[in-house]
Amino acid sequence: MDNCDDLSPEMEQVQVAMQNGDLVLATVKAKNVLEKKKNTSITIAITGERGSGKSTLVNALRGVSDDDEAAAPVGVEETTLEPKQYSYRNNPNITIWDLPGIGSSHYPADQYLRKVGFERFDFFIIVSDSRFRENDAKLALEIQKMKKKFYFIRSKIDNNIRAAERRKKDKDQTLQEIRQDCIKNLKELNIQSPKVFLVSAPELHLYDFHFLCETLELDLPELQRDALLLALLNISLNIITKKKNNIHTFIVFTGSSVCHRGRCISPWFICCDRCRSHCVIHFIL
Repeated sequence: MDNCDDLSPEMEQVQVAMQNGDLVLATVKAKNVLEKKKNTSITIAITGERGSGKSTLVNALRGVSDDDEAAAPVGVEETTLEPKQYSYRNNPNITIWDLPGIGSSHYPADQYLRKVGFERFDFFIIVSDSRFRENDAKLALEIQKMKKKFYFIRSKIDNNIRAAERRKKDKDQTLQEIRQDCIKNLKELNIQSPKVFLVSAPELHLYDFHFLCETLELDLPELQRDALLLALLNISLNIITKKKNNIHTFIVFTGSSVCHRGRCISPWFICCDRCRSHCVIHFIL
């Protein structure tokens, strides 16, 4: 198969079956993978102290403006009083939960995870617009005990950059200072090797958002990783390239799943030689 040098184990099984002329086996395996992809879900929790920009980040990740009817409400005061679920428009199986600020009277830190129902979430994003505080660290340590993944996002970085520009301060130096301060701050709160990403919700293509995506790619299981990748906004060439490769693989699976009686009937493919014995497939871009 062209351009398929880096294949998943499932894809390799489909390829081997097709090369051996066993289209029935290839079809079964391809359909199994497609069914798994279709039913893969991801549940993301975004939390932090009130006013840290959680709801704005929820909207930005989903490609929704703050004034959209489907947007999470934002404001200068705490707008998230109860856990609220939001889906990606292009994949309703991927949901982001906008959680109330930790440490409020309704959600004290020592009861927070139990009250928000931590067990339903695949991973947590902990947001702060300044220094990470004791409640953030306590939450991270509790999440870690539950063997869940968590990531720290230092939000509203665009505000810091504008302030640095007014003082004629170098942007890269400012970013490095903020990152190091966050890491130092979290280590002092007993968080070992914290993963901190500097993000501006209105400008996800800048700063560290692409590093967060790369980290999730390494941390998530394959099916969840692929689902999240396809739901992400096209904010960088790297994401677009990975989407192209992922869709290429998906089309190969789809083509494999409709091969039957020795013929490939998918309009996305052409077959050369005799399909029954070779099934050499070329992806049509």
